[in-house]
Amino acid sequence: MTLYGVGLGPGEADLVTVRGKRVLESCDVVYSPGRLSRSVALEHVDDSKIGEVDFPMTRDEEKLRAAWKEAAAEIAPTARDGDAAFVTLGDPNVYSTFGHLRRTIDAFHPEVDLEIVPGVSAVTAFTTAMGVEIEAGAGLALREAPSGASPTGPDRLILFKVTDAPATHEGLIEAGYDVTYGRRLFMVQGDTIVTDDPADVDERDYYTLAYAEKEDLEVEQATAAFQRDSDTDSSADTELPDGDSNGEPVADGGKLVALERAEGCEHGDCEGHR
Repeated sequence: MTLYGVGLGPGEADLVTVRGKRVLESCDVVYSPGRLSRSVALEHVDDSKIGEVDFPMTRDEEKLRAAWKEAAAEIAPTARDGDAAFVTLGDPNVYSTFGHLRRTIDAFHPEVDLEIVPGVSAVTAFTTAMGVEIEAGAGLALREAPSGASPTGPDRLILFKVTDAPATHEGLIEAGYDVTYGRRLFMVQGDTIVTDDPADVDERDYYTLAYAEKEDLEVEQATAAFQRDSDTDSSADTELPDGDSNGEPVADGGKLVALERAEGCEHGDCEGHR
């Protein structure tokens, strides 16, 4: 049978994927490492299916290894005889506790089959919550920024674990970034905050992230031409290239459409690749 690592998404129960919900409902036991993940899982399974595992709040590696061995010993028999799930907020492979369990199971209980069900992560969900667009071709770096750290580098950064926003903010501003903060995005536990003022999120909270973008960053996508054309003459008819009669606006004499079709095929999104 199987142990599933199930990503629950950022915190709202209806952002659990269809596959994740199906797996949770079919498993014999759903193990939760903490209160927040447990509350989301309970929106999809009965309390009687929840299994508890405890992990100490410590940086002592020996104590942590002992805790993971104990958790693996608890979970492995259930996964051998039936199906079990270990739930985690976000995605099981992105800054997740599930990685520790997977490695421990591999080392001490190799007979247990493992399968991961991906979840919506704050790595992507922040864009919707904070009104940010990461354009095609843009670079985006993922970093951690605990205890006032201010990592820098590329034009765009998404920083997790911002526990001292004022200190982080100072370093990023000095490095030439505009910064927006998001706290508990898409989470039902606690208040969601989106702000560019670090004082609004100065209280330590593990679920605070920051999006930093270079002040002088200028990006213009080909489709921006549509907006300029609309501003110039909103009533003007769009001239279509020969053979294009579907009424859709086309920029650059049809080159944009050809480019989009080529990129779509390259990424498997055209006829013959569906």
